[in-house]
Amino acid sequence: MFTNRFYCIVVLTTTLILLGIYADSLAQKRLPRQRKKFEWVSPIVEVPGVHQRIFYSKIVQSRVSYHIYLPPHYEKDANRRFPVLYWLHGSGPRPITSIRFLVNWFDEAIGAGKMPPVLVVFPYGRQTMWCDSKDGSVPIESVFINELIQDVDSTFRTVPTRKSRLIEGFSMGGYGALRLGFKYPDLFGTVSSLSGGPLQPVFSFSLRASDRLRKMVLRRVYGGDMEYFKAQSPWRLVEQNADAIRGQIRIRLVIGDQDAMLQVTRAFEAHLTELNIPHSFTMLPGVGHKPEAVLNALGGANWEFYRQVFQMQSTVSKNDSSTVEH
Repeated sequence: MFTNRFYCIVVLTTTLILLGIYADSLAQKRLPRQRKKFEWVSPIVEVPGVHQRIFYSKIVQSRVSYHIYLPPHYEKDANRRFPVLYWLHGSGPRPITSIRFLVNWFDEAIGAGKMPPVLVVFPYGRQTMWCDSKDGSVPIESVFINELIQDVDSTFRTVPTRKSRLIEGFSMGGYGALRLGFKYPDLFGTVSSLSGGPLQPVFSFSLRASDRLRKMVLRRVYGGDMEYFKAQSPWRLVEQNADAIRGQIRIRLVIGDQDAMLQVTRAFEAHLTELNIPHSFTMLPGVGHKPEAVLNALGGANWEFYRQVFQMQSTVSKNDSSTVEH
């Protein structure tokens, strides 16, 4: 009798403990996940000619970093000022890893006389979509527009005019270049989007990322608010500022014909045409969503583009990519 009672007590106690553990597990799952604090200072990239610059941001009350490439001409001619190319990275997990390839690519072209010497600035934006988060926790756009550009102009020998600023990026960076260039046409003379996205007017689907990732970005950046996404999109911004953009900003769209975002990019290009906004559209045959492949496929046409932007005579013939001027 005693044994049976003891056995029942043990079973009951064990059951209660297990139920408690299960209930606690459920409670933990229901707790909202705390968002990891945004890191405004990136790891250092050690490449010849590249420097990491850190300044104090009054907006976020924190140190903020960016990398900048200085061509050899910068040290050789202390009285010379240079135009600036702002390169916005994509949403990959290691955004600064592309700096090494890009710097070698630009440095080689400048050394060979394919493009004029320019300063190349690499801001650090992680997966922000280069847009102020709706909840105000990561005001990446405000820091970039109101502080970082000013720090570049005050620290380095730049030509501080809109015509001497080119904003360019790949994937998320292309999306950022378009939305920032269209939103602030008084700051940038040229906007270049390489495989940029998302360019659709409504973020109800994703052509490359999983739907889970799309929902996460929509929640973290845009607060789950589709209207906020629409208000920040290049589609809406180019409509709102069409008069200030038309004929005042050089616009380039580049996409590979194997890129999943091709059709959306075509729709966006048609949107620019409907608004009577001059632009160029280049479709690269056999190219997917890889920055190195896109840049290499552009070939001489890319250096031609930079020479035109920075007003240098063209001496290199274009490649065979399909480019249409509108």
